[in-house]
Amino acid sequence: MPETDAAEGRRWRVVAALGVTQIVSWGSVYYAFAVVMDAAGRDLGASPPAVVGAYSAALLVSGLVAAPVGRHIDRHGARLAMTAGSLGAALLLAAFSQVTSVWALYAVWAGLGAVMGLVLYEPAFASLALVFRADLRKAITVLTLAGGFASTVFWPLTQWLATDFGWREAVLVLAAINLALCVPLHALFLPAKGRPADAPAGAADDAAGRARLVADRRFRWLAVAFTLNMLAFAAMGLHLLAMLKEQGFTPEKAAWLAALVGPMQVAGRIAEFAFAHRASPARVGEIALFVFPVSLAVLAFAGGSTWAVVAFAILYGASNGVMTIVRGTVPAEIWGRDGYGGLTGLMATPVLLARAAGPFAGAGILVAAGGYRTVSLALAAVGVASWAAFAMAVRPARKG
Repeated sequence: MPETDAAEGRRWRVVAALGVTQIVSWGSVYYAFAVVMDAAGRDLGASPPAVVGAYSAALLVSGLVAAPVGRHIDRHGARLAMTAGSLGAALLLAAFSQVTSVWALYAVWAGLGAVMGLVLYEPAFASLALVFRADLRKAITVLTLAGGFASTVFWPLTQWLATDFGWREAVLVLAAINLALCVPLHALFLPAKGRPADAPAGAADDAAGRARLVADRRFRWLAVAFTLNMLAFAAMGLHLLAMLKEQGFTPEKAAWLAALVGPMQVAGRIAEFAFAHRASPARVGEIALFVFPVSLAVLAFAGGSTWAVVAFAILYGASNGVMTIVRGTVPAEIWGRDGYGGLTGLMATPVLLARAAGPFAGAGILVAAGGYRTVSLALAAVGVASWAAFAMAVRPARKG
């Protein structure tokens, strides 16, 4: 019994270490760019689209590396991959603080895209799958609760550093935080070995397995569902403030209302944690994906009502908070935990590419439609399609 307790303690120390590193990784590599991009663009003499393009390039690269990183973690453990990712984050953020040209900006952010693929949720979930079996869903939920505070911590921290010391100095501090916290935590606490050699074969271990997955209608429907959901969510992330301003809200009030989304994501994850024993991940996913287009319809017809927008933020934030967990748990529910990293990495590739394409899709709809109500309704339609695809994927496997 003491040995069992010790093993359980070691597993949850992995979650605790990843909880810290996910806050730092998301906060410094993913969220901080929004704070410093205007100042960086002015320094480089680059237009806003050119600067945002570097970030989009990073998201594209993160999608391309997701599958091979997942397979590597399955076979060789997470310690080397995630430690190298955090070391790369420190070095490349330091390089970002020194860029003097647009081409250097793009080169650095292409590298940071690879870093994202090594340190954000997908590899972290694959790390947990190596040490958790029955409690994987619980571990993923706890980890995402911690990760949900990344923007809460790093947006104000980065803004304070950039205001008081300059954007380049702010980014150097973020690099140092990665070096001081993430590198040692990943090196000390993450599993150094992959699955045992005699473990059952994973669904995406080899080319033949991946071909069978792609031929599996459940995999295709699930990939479509997750990709469409991310496409709509990413589009909303860029355009939400402008949508609220179009409804007559001042920039300050629009920012306050939009800021409600983050806490609601955390609230959704807390609710998932509290009621996980009552519903399967598939059932939770169906509910979350149904709520998403409802929230966008509420926004489209809010008509400048503060309370309607608050209702939107509650539904929208909770849905997206829960979907992070659903993307990590439903594939394991259907195909099992063996080879989890390769499986979820393969599924994450189109999802992460959609994250890069979403803002451009939203802008395209706006140009064609001429108003944000149509954008909201079009993205709601994408959300309905996502919900329908998810239902097609999971209903045969749903357990409760």
